[in-house]
This record gives sequence, structure tokens and C-alpha cells, in this order.
Amino acid sequence: MTALSISIHNAAGELLAHASQADTECAPKAATWLNLVYTADYAEGDTITVTARRGAHLLLQLDDALDPALVYATEETYRFIIPFAEKRLSYNPKTFNGSLHLLRVRYATEDEIASYRNLAFNSHDTAANASFFPHASANIETRGESVFAARNAINGNTANESHGAWPYESWGINKDPNAELHLDFGRAVTVDRLVLVTRADFPHDNYWKQATVLFSDGSTLSLPMQKSREPHVFTFEPKTITALTLKELLKDEDAPSPFPALSQIEVYGHEAAL
Repeated sequence: MTALSISIHNAAGELLAHASQADTECAPKAATWLNLVYTADYAEGDTITVTARRGAHLLLQLDDALDPALVYATEETYRFIIPFAEKRLSYNPKTFNGSLHLLRVRYATEDEIASYRNLAFNSHDTAANASFFPHASANIETRGESVFAARNAINGNTANESHGAWPYESWGINKDPNAELHLDFGRAVTVDRLVLVTRADFPHDNYWKQATVLFSDGSTLSLPMQKSREPHVFTFEPKTITALTLKELLKDEDAPSPFPALSQIEVYGHEAAL
């Protein structure tokens, strides 16, 4: 049985800190956090590794400036590279800063797993993440910059009245009408509501008049939108899926700006099977 653990390693692979606890076979009615307190500055190349039971739901918070995320483990090991330089710009500047850090993880409770919630949210997603879901990816990200990465659209931050570094990070499409955002849940979920918070840094920004969602079950949903700072909310009959793709993004061709972008996507529902 895989132990629940958190480890910090440096660029040479040397262990800097570690904490672990015995595993549990199923989702508990109450759960205790596994805490790791690290009392040093992070250095470039440092990584955080979390191990957990494959197929488990976890509450994950690897820095107290990150919101805890309820994630689903498709693999036993999740690895997070501490961001530095340009890659830090899409994070709150307090994140991973200083010489005192609290990292924590626990198994989610039965009630948490069964809850109706935003299944797209993952404050700990990265481009390399293939272990803890949900995970966002895209065929286009503006200039490859962290402030325009796909992960920004599921980190829970809905601030949308500017663009660039945190708190205005977004998914940027580099003016490409063929841009697509793919959201993978890592398991079957049942969903019935979708919310898009489009970036609204007017007049710098354009906006999408329409988009299409392709669900993994083969169905599609047309999303009419307008120029607005407010969330666009779409409800539909419940459907069970494992992933979706946001595509066919049609901007306003009469607007002077070529820069539509997405601040956040939220997908509401519950686990398809418990």
C-alpha cells in the first residue's frame, strides 16, 4: 500500500525534507492533514513530490498562498517544480517565497468527494502534470509565457480587468482563431453547468461572440457570448464525460483589438461513480 507522503528534493536529487503517514483503504468520514514544515529558502531546481494511492481523491496545498485543491490521483506520484524567474509571474508573489513554508495533503472525505462542485479547479496544475487531475492544456499559448498558460484558466482566479502577471494571468491564444483549450478530468464525472470568465481588459482586449464545447461523449454545446466583465453561465442536461475541449472561438471582427483571452473556466457537477 502506498504511503501518503510529501518530499522536497534539490536539483541534484538530494532529499531536503520529508513527511509521511500510513495510507487508508477508502475515503474517510474525517481526515487529518499530513503537514510538512520546511524552514529554508527554495533554490532553483527544487522539487516537491507527493505520493498517494492511485485512484484516490486528495486535498492538496503545497503553499499557504495557494488555495487547497481537491484532486484525483491517476498515478501514485505527483511532481511539482518550484517556479523561478518568468515562471513565477503567474503566481501570487508570496507563493514559495521566504524561509518558512507549510505544505500539506490529506485524503478527501466522503462528503467532499460526493459534493456538487467546480470540477475544473486545480490551483496546483502545471504543463507537465499527468498525475493529479483536473489538468488543462492548449494547442496555443501566447509566446509560451507563463502568464498566458492554459493552467491559469483553472487556478480559481477570476480577476479579469487587466492582463499579464498575477492577479491578471489568463489563457492567451496569440490571436489564433484555431486555439483550443483541453480540460481532462482524469476519470468520469457528471456535469451540467459551465462558466466562462473571459478577460475584459477593454479596450486592450477583444471578446468572443461565440465558442463551442466538444465533450468527450461526442456531443457539442454552442456558447453565445457578449462583451462583458461578468461570467458567462451555461446550463445543460447532465452528461457523463472524462474531458472537454473549448474550441471554435469566434471574436468580434469589428472590434479594434486582436486579443481575446480566457481568465477562467468552471465546470460544475459531481463524481460519476463513488
